[in-house]
Amino acid sequence: MQFLSLLLSTLAVFLSREAVGLKLQANVGELFTYKVEPMLFNWTHQVISEQFRYRPSLKGYPDLPSWMRYMYSHEYHAGFLYGTPPESTAGKDVNLDVVALNRQNYETRRVVIQLFVVNKFPTPNIVQMKIDNLNWVHLMDPGRVENLRNIFRKDLWPNSKEDLSVVFMESAVNMGGRLPLRPQQREGVIVHVGSFAKFSPRLIELQEEVRPLYKLPTCNYKRTSVQKIFENVGFKLDWCAFRMVGVESPTEILYHSGKQGEQQATEEHRHQDRWMGIAREDVPVRNYIDEFAFSFAIPGMIFAVLIGMLSAVLCFQHEKFSLNSEYPMSSTVQMVQCSDSKPTQPITTLKSLKDPNFLLDNTSIRSQSPNNSFYQLDSSIYARPKPPPYKGGTLGRNGVDI
Repeated sequence: MQFLSLLLSTLAVFLSREAVGLKLQANVGELFTYKVEPMLFNWTHQVISEQFRYRPSLKGYPDLPSWMRYMYSHEYHAGFLYGTPPESTAGKDVNLDVVALNRQNYETRRVVIQLFVVNKFPTPNIVQMKIDNLNWVHLMDPGRVENLRNIFRKDLWPNSKEDLSVVFMESAVNMGGRLPLRPQQREGVIVHVGSFAKFSPRLIELQEEVRPLYKLPTCNYKRTSVQKIFENVGFKLDWCAFRMVGVESPTEILYHSGKQGEQQATEEHRHQDRWMGIAREDVPVRNYIDEFAFSFAIPGMIFAVLIGMLSAVLCFQHEKFSLNSEYPMSSTVQMVQCSDSKPTQPITTLKSLKDPNFLLDNTSIRSQSPNNSFYQLDSSIYARPKPPPYKGGTLGRNGVDI
């Protein structure tokens, strides 16, 4: 058992190699980038595709600092650390622990990076832009970054030649943008460049040119007077996202860029004291009785009003039916002459056809004609008129009237 444990410990030491002492430097307010590749772990070749994987974090912690991001690029087969150190990290060391895995033989190696953050005043004047035809990894190329800086230093912003730097870079998807419909299209990247120099007149004219586009979310179809300058070096900008943020920037520029909100939040944070919790007895108590009463009172009142209206409508309808039954408007009384059945003393009276005793009285007369329509048969008087003469056909064999 002792031999087995010694063998395992020796194997673990052999497979896990640590390189300590790699020192890097970053400046406050400037973009820091670092490429994590196999050569950092003394791996010289790659046998299979996507052979190496990397996992960076703060030493002794499971994640990276809040201002730093790590992303792996399948196009370059390498990982990238990038971010802009804030003022709170000035003069401090940031120790990063990077663990690499070889997927072919499952060998792991570890490297500790010591990053020192140099104190520097943040640049007050910043130009914000979005490049549509590139991904975030393409700006990890120093050549492309230098071409972008040369556009401003040589043409648009000559006064920034001494201190122009990239202060921010992030993928447009990570900033809330949408993935392109076609996988072959670029996601887009948001870049900020800054300097202590004042904005040039040409930059101010460009800002006035694109100012009407601030209300639109995107407008890659729009062309400006400096379109060719960017396209000649391979940059296609979305001019709706072009902003110039500085000390003398208008309020609407600060609002669209979010700079004004950041400044207000910083000032409030500085003047705000430490948060103090409240006592348990100071927590407001919710009164459920009043809420239940309020919940049932209003529906109950509405229900009572509806019942009252329905009852009133039914009462009026019932009274109307009662009046119609007592005093019918369309009913008429039909009076006929009736004579007594005694032949010795005939007496003629008027009776209504709706009288129930009329059918029992064989002396009633149902004719209203002024002419005498009585007929006598064997000294008997009938109360109905003589029927019309019958004119009927003959029946066939099948009982059909012919």
